[in-house]
Amino acid sequence: MEIILIIGIATALIFNFLNGLHDAANSISTIIATRVLTPLQAVSLAAFFNLIGPLFLTTAIAKTIGKGIVAPEWLTLEVMILGILVASFWIFATAYIGIPISSTHAMIGGLIGTAVAYGGIGVVILPSLSLIGGVIMLGFAGAIIGGFTLGFIARLKDESDILHYIKIGGFFGFIFMIPLCIIFQILPISGLLGIILFIVISPSLGFAGAFILGSLVIRACRNADHHLMNNIFNKLQIVSAAFYSIGHGSNDAQHAMGIITAMLVTAGVLTDFNVPLWVILMSSGAISLGTLMGGWKIVRTMAKRITHLRPYQGFSAEAGGGLVLLFVTIFGVPVSSTHAISGCIMGVGATQGSSAVQWSVVRQIVTAWIVTIPLTASCAFLVFSIYLQIF
Repeated sequence: MEIILIIGIATALIFNFLNGLHDAANSISTIIATRVLTPLQAVSLAAFFNLIGPLFLTTAIAKTIGKGIVAPEWLTLEVMILGILVASFWIFATAYIGIPISSTHAMIGGLIGTAVAYGGIGVVILPSLSLIGGVIMLGFAGAIIGGFTLGFIARLKDESDILHYIKIGGFFGFIFMIPLCIIFQILPISGLLGIILFIVISPSLGFAGAFILGSLVIRACRNADHHLMNNIFNKLQIVSAAFYSIGHGSNDAQHAMGIITAMLVTAGVLTDFNVPLWVILMSSGAISLGTLMGGWKIVRTMAKRITHLRPYQGFSAEAGGGLVLLFVTIFGVPVSSTHAISGCIMGVGATQGSSAVQWSVVRQIVTAWIVTIPLTASCAFLVFSIYLQIF
């Protein structure tokens, strides 16, 4: 038991290292794209704030990972180790070819796959039908409000294609309604339902927030000297990059925290699920070390291939992404920081018009997002089934 526990802890830390390596692009791509910092300066800044992020916020995400996705009694050390290994391979493979995917979803898919292979589909903690119904009803209400509001505004401005605005308003009405219901505790969304919902909500919130912030900056600074504004936003972008890195570290570093704590409970080292300080420090250190190494192919994709970024856009993207991650971390929803910052980069790019965003690249990224959980779950199921046959 002691040897396999040590192997499990080491595997979880390797996962967090690869997470930091892969997701370094999330923290530094915008600040490199605008040439505010050199690559070495950028990864150093991101690594430091990734390290301290988990010390300032809650460990609610660690509890969701360890207790809210798979029934804890089915999370054996073997289930967790093999699930993490499958997720780690997917992260490494996509980092090698330069496709930004969700490390969060890779890990969740891996855990679900091995757990289902071990105990059947019933081991997955599924939301109640009443909660799903509540999400549908309130989301539909938000869509109606959003569609009516934007359609009314379009009509006042004599826009020709009002139906187009109604569709956009309806979509973002749904996107904003769910987080508002979480904030006011109308919907107790967590676990697998929260993860699935935020596959759509997280990048959409990032897109909307960064678009609005970028548009406000454009309007406020439209008559200002461009050289002066660039100098100001160069400095502000360092602050926003640090803020985003704190959010990234506090969210993503908790993946290994949740797994390691679950392992300690399973092995009988802990009697209840409380994350020890040494687990927080080791998990944060692993993700920071990975960030320091930097996944440069993904940095190039995020920094250059989605859209061309200026300093004010980099600031808007990082600030918007940081706010999204801060929100979901407080409420214990493990989301993809890749999704959040990608949505923000698309949003600030769209302030220059739809043609400013390379939508073909976006389609490739979104496709990778969609397949991550099913692919890693299927591979993990297969791997654990083979393991059961052998041992």
